[in-house]
Amino acid sequence: MFNLRRVLTIIKKEFIHIKRDRASLAIAIMMPLVMMLLFGYAVKVEVDHVPTAVWDENRSQQSRNLINAYKNSNYFDVNYYVKGRAEMLELLDMGNAKAALHIPPEFDRKIMRGETAQAEILIDGSDPTVARTVFSSGLMIAENFSRKISVTALLKKGASISPPPVDVRPRMIYNPTLRAEIFTIPGLIGLVMQNITIMLTAFALVRERERGTIEQLIVTPIKPAELIVGKLIPYIFIAFIDFAISLSLGVFLFKVPVKGSLMLLLLLAMVFIIVALSIGILISTIARTQLQAMQMTVLTIMPSIILSGFIFPLEAMPYMMRWASYIIPVTYFMRIMRGIVVKGVVFSALFHDTLILALMGFVLFALAIFRFRKKLE
Repeated sequence: MFNLRRVLTIIKKEFIHIKRDRASLAIAIMMPLVMMLLFGYAVKVEVDHVPTAVWDENRSQQSRNLINAYKNSNYFDVNYYVKGRAEMLELLDMGNAKAALHIPPEFDRKIMRGETAQAEILIDGSDPTVARTVFSSGLMIAENFSRKISVTALLKKGASISPPPVDVRPRMIYNPTLRAEIFTIPGLIGLVMQNITIMLTAFALVRERERGTIEQLIVTPIKPAELIVGKLIPYIFIAFIDFAISLSLGVFLFKVPVKGSLMLLLLLAMVFIIVALSIGILISTIARTQLQAMQMTVLTIMPSIILSGFIFPLEAMPYMMRWASYIIPVTYFMRIMRGIVVKGVVFSALFHDTLILALMGFVLFALAIFRFRKKLE
């Protein structure tokens, strides 16, 4: 017969267990809070404030008016003024600029003669969502600017200008066809690699602790750093094999060619693998059970999917969420992947991202060793 008293006893016992397992309780409470904040603020597809470079060879009132037309919109932030095409392309290669406006020397004189003055806007097509916004809004701003000049000329001369006085021609680079796979596959490889490597190592020390074998290691002369390194190295090989498999599928199955150096890609992938494994080891030193390790892993993976730029462009996020993305290692590896695979850039364009990844790996690895030594004491 169903006994309510026994059920109440079990309920009381379970609440006591939950109270004692404070880590799991904290994660259970924090997870909906984190997910609501992430999805509420970061999940946006309306792109604005696109970082833009300007190469103004004309330097006239008309060219400044055109630049101001772009600056006064919510779509473009003119962050860079350059002096040549090479500098303009370098900013696009590095991802510092997503669009670049070039105004030729004869711009204002052609307008004065009633001819069509052409300008050019280069668009980084590696992110189709941003590229489509830049394409459509760039043309819209140019058409409005051209219409204003036509209206002014009509009022002055009593006749309309034909052809249109300004023609801004967009040119898509890196991914001119705007294939979604060109953008998603490199990012997906980075995300898959992070998730696999963190999950591989998040259970490493927890498993030893639950089985009781960690005590056997403690009584040996093995030092904490030696144990951590010994734990990591086998998983580095496994993760590298996983990376090779993922990259091969991307190239041969999804037809996403690697435009840059394959050796450079493999070398920088190794840096990222060490960073991700260090995160897993750090989780393993904090968690007491495999359940806690799994919960912490999920809590780590979720922000990476939302904030790294894998699905939603960083340019569409509020500034606070965008700054939060800079503490996520996979954000930098996605830039590296897309830089080498999509743009074919060289190491100098990726040095900043690589340096940050290397520093993250050093800090996380040192913190994992410190945490493990503290537990041994």
